[in-house]
Amino acid sequence: MDIREESLAKHYEWKGKIEIAARTHAKSRKELSLAYTPGVAEPCLVIQKDISKSYELTRRWNTVAVITDGSAVLGLGNIGPEAGMPVMEGKCLLFKEFADIDAIPLCIRSNDVDEIVNTVRLLCGSFGGVNLEDISAPRCFEVEDRLKACCDIPVFHDDQHGTAVIVSASVINACKVTGKKIEEISVVINGTGAAGTAIGKMLRNIGVTDITFCDKNGVLYEGREDMTDAQKQTVVGTNKSGVRGYLKDAMVGKDVVIGVSVGNLINEEMIRSMAKDPIVFAMANPTPEIMPDKAKEAGAAVVGTGRSDFPNQINNVLAFPGIFRGALDARAAQITEGMKTAAAFALAGLVSDEELSAEYIIPNAFDPRVCPAVAKAVYDQAMKEREEQQ
Repeated sequence: MDIREESLAKHYEWKGKIEIAARTHAKSRKELSLAYTPGVAEPCLVIQKDISKSYELTRRWNTVAVITDGSAVLGLGNIGPEAGMPVMEGKCLLFKEFADIDAIPLCIRSNDVDEIVNTVRLLCGSFGGVNLEDISAPRCFEVEDRLKACCDIPVFHDDQHGTAVIVSASVINACKVTGKKIEEISVVINGTGAAGTAIGKMLRNIGVTDITFCDKNGVLYEGREDMTDAQKQTVVGTNKSGVRGYLKDAMVGKDVVIGVSVGNLINEEMIRSMAKDPIVFAMANPTPEIMPDKAKEAGAAVVGTGRSDFPNQINNVLAFPGIFRGALDARAAQITEGMKTAAAFALAGLVSDEELSAEYIIPNAFDPRVCPAVAKAVYDQAMKEREEQQ
């Protein structure tokens, strides 16, 4: 069997990848009275007087809702909430395995922004955080923005920000390998969906000043008539060289190209047209925009993909468990740009100067240092921002 066939067989065997585990017992009259009625009335009354006590008297402090509408599941498209459930269960498994966070999959039978926002808003009292997952662009931007405005717990769209944190960490270390300065590099991002847009924003946070975006219709620039509202906001202050045309035109002379689009879009000639020692992150899955061997043969100095069978895998599990662990421990009301930036630098910092190479710019997904380091960076930044606001 190949991996897909074996996975299907295992899913039939597992009948779900997560389950509820009790933290106490109800095997005697005393235990029943303590965990349930009549004793449970007392914590209820305490929380009624002070809702913040729900973080001390229930599991809310360590529980995250994993939310999808099934509209953009693993590149499969709008397959529906039930079909998205195996992925959401998998996400919950990763939360538990990597950060000891209890995550609950909630798959919503609607693609309507108002209905999604209202559903999540009404459920927020049960959770310490919300992880949005596999919601198609551009609706995902509005869903997240509106939830952040109306919820008092962190709301984080991992397809956007988790990816952006890891790419930013990878760019930081790739620049060290190539001797390039972050504030001087020029970057092309191909793909302006959830990931591409967030990557551009995060790169600005770490000091990149020259970014050009492309979509399937070519280079994005202020004034292009066919752009969405989200794209119009994204391109403000970008495309400093004023290039027009398509991806091949945008890549000429650039230091970095980041692909979050579809496979086989980039060829060797396009890599050769870039600046000396180009950095290539081809993250389309399962087929990258260009295969690593071809990119290297054409002169790429550093190559990363989304695949585990090549070096420098851009894997979201490097970011979201630690980010949520830090945010939950800080009891943060939101995950800020500062917290995400701190996570990116913490992740990059785990690769020592001695270890750093073209084949190793980002830690392995199973490196046990990753989640604690990212969590501490996020926690410390949350505490700093809280002090500044007081």
